[in-house]
Amino acid sequence: MTEGQAPVLRHLAANLKRLRQRAGLSQEQLSRLSGVSRRMLVGMEAGDSNVSLSTLDKVAAALGVLLPDLITDRSENPPRPVLAWTGRHRGSEAHLLQSVPASQLAELWEWVLMPGESYTSAADPAGWYEMVLVIEGELEITFADRVERLGPGQTLSYRSDRPFDYRPAADARVRFIRNVVI
Repeated sequence: MTEGQAPVLRHLAANLKRLRQRAGLSQEQLSRLSGVSRRMLVGMEAGDSNVSLSTLDKVAAALGVLLPDLITDRSENPPRPVLAWTGRHRGSEAHLLQSVPASQLAELWEWVLMPGESYTSAADPAGWYEMVLVIEGELEITFADRVERLGPGQTLSYRSDRPFDYRPAADARVRFIRNVVI
């Protein structure tokens, strides 16, 4: 791990190795259970692999833990927000702000997408939901069967067991809050 390494990668590296060893799994066994390549797992444990949120969800599920258990410093109470995703365009990012137990977990995220940026989410497991609140700009959420456009103050809730895309609806940044309910 390097001094300039992103905190989320440091937490992921330490937490993944600890949780994998606690479960008594080799990297190869965790690879088979999660469907994530061993090479990717090695990079994650070294803290030098930038992975998608859906990949992290697969690893967490295989370990029987939740996403925040992988990417946050659980010794902090309350945990600090974690920069968990950055896009191709400078300023596009997602922060995991908090998480609380629900039937399993509820996550509170703050997202910023710059013009030209998009985020594609793989389908979540059945029973997962999302709620979105736009703070500034306009957000376009594209599902297989429809496109939703939201402006400041508008909300939308939906099942997230299908793929969807987020993108700014105009040539301006969009900032929104995303709740994931598991």
